[in-house]
Amino acid sequence: MKRVLLTGAAGGVGTRLRRILAGRFPTLVLSDIREPADLLPGETFVEADLSNSEAVMRAVDGCDGIIHLGGLPFEYEWDKMLEANIIGTYNVFEAARLAGVRRMVFASTNQVVGFYPRDRRFGVDVPLRPSSRYGVTKAFGESLAALYADKHGLRSLCIRIGRVADQPEDLRRLALWIHPEDLAQLMCIGLEHPDIHYDIVYGVSHNERSWYDNRRAGELGYAPIGRAEDFAAEAAESQKTAYSDPISDRFMGAKLCSLEYSGDPERSGT
Repeated sequence: MKRVLLTGAAGGVGTRLRRILAGRFPTLVLSDIREPADLLPGETFVEADLSNSEAVMRAVDGCDGIIHLGGLPFEYEWDKMLEANIIGTYNVFEAARLAGVRRMVFASTNQVVGFYPRDRRFGVDVPLRPSSRYGVTKAFGESLAALYADKHGLRSLCIRIGRVADQPEDLRRLALWIHPEDLAQLMCIGLEHPDIHYDIVYGVSHNERSWYDNRRAGELGYAPIGRAEDFAAEAAESQKTAYSDPISDRFMGAKLCSLEYSGDPERSGT
């Protein structure tokens, strides 16, 4: 990987990853609707609205691999999510195919399985139960990754990211947390591991309370440095003031499940 594109580079996660990935690849192409501050050596910026296919083609041109972070990271009006997360993601995959890109790392989310109750532990082979329209858009991206891997040979790793932060902020995040260094490690595995065709892993650190069986990540060489249990006392203290409601507290997707909820709690996620 000599030239790697990072979409969503001006966002919170993209900004963290830039610092960690600095120097890992000869050229890191940054793409967003606004230019990030303080470009580092080896970085170049290409402005691109992901809903604009021509702009996406310019950003993708000449790249060997793509880390696709771009899009809306929470629940928004459908029209906005359609442009950013559905059309935008399609544009990135299609531009990658046309440009002969070899690898794609897709930033998915744990919210694609957000409507499972918290009393379960499972891997990546369960049926999808999205928490929200946002979760649906990421499920769409995972399906696109499978299609482009099988039909066009674009090798892809989908990372169902939990919570990216320096430490878990509350008890729920003890199950979901991922240290930024660990996320960068998974993304490099996606770009470089020889055995990847189409794979899904969970973007979580070493979390003893995790709801997810992440053995596939381990098979690919993932060795997280973050240990959520090191922050258990602080998380328990923060939990006293954390957001809470019956639906959020029942399901893995928390607040994204409870937004606009009008279902049956005894049937949802079963």
